[in-house]
Amino acid sequence: MSITWKRDSGLTARMTLSFIILGILYVVFLSILHYLGVGYIPLAFIAGGMIMAQWYFSDKIVLWTSGAKIVSKEEYPKLHNIVENLVNKNGIPKPKVAVVNTGVPNAFATGKSPRSSLIAVTTGILGLLDDEELEAVIGHELTHVRNRDVLVLTLASVFSTVAWYLAQFSFFGSYQSRNRDSGNATVIVIVVAIVTWVVSFIIIRAISRYREYSADRGGAIMTGRPDKLADALMKISGKMNKIPANELQKVQKMNAFFIIPALSGSSIANLFSTHPPVEKRVQKLKDMMTGVN
Repeated sequence: MSITWKRDSGLTARMTLSFIILGILYVVFLSILHYLGVGYIPLAFIAGGMIMAQWYFSDKIVLWTSGAKIVSKEEYPKLHNIVENLVNKNGIPKPKVAVVNTGVPNAFATGKSPRSSLIAVTTGILGLLDDEELEAVIGHELTHVRNRDVLVLTLASVFSTVAWYLAQFSFFGSYQSRNRDSGNATVIVIVVAIVTWVVSFIIIRAISRYREYSADRGGAIMTGRPDKLADALMKISGKMNKIPANELQKVQKMNAFFIIPALSGSSIANLFSTHPPVEKRVQKLKDMMTGVN
């Protein structure tokens, strides 16, 4: 019997609205710069080039940053079998599979596209979850790959990065100018750039949280077991709460990629977090189960 999952129209609406607001913000930002006669196009090319290079080499950068090692099927047969089972059932190209040697239980995905992607798990998560829970986590990560979330968030960040560099260049450049009118224009540019960066930062973080909800949902649908992903999230969160802070700090540079950030829930405001609270994610997964037709 096929299972029909209730559509989360609220999540779709919030994600769409966030992108619309972000687009309007960037149009206003560029319009103000144009009105002030600011030559932002060269800066946009520089910032855009840097971001696109980061996206293009994302898999290599993440491998280097995390210390992940690509593993063969002979080394981790069960892990490869789980990945192969999911990609075959869902028509997704098989990603590279990597393992990070750390006791912190976590997983992440990266890559330019579904055909050039990588999924990594830690040795800690392999020892913590049962097969069905691990499958649910990998389903979550495969959804990130299928949805091209690395590309989506990269594109969303382009003008935010332009605003950040423009604020810095204008600030330091203002010390070299003695002209009062030029100084006034520079102050306006700095204020506009900072406001644009702050607002876009908050919106991009919101988009990131919505993508996590979407990946939870997609992973649950892939496996047909939202309850197993909920169990996995609770296990991972519970285990990390028992890990000393100095151990979590060693992997915090990967927090934006992890299925659950390696930090305590009270250490960062939800407004600036890349991930929703675990409790809310678990509740949405439970809501999926009650919404089965």
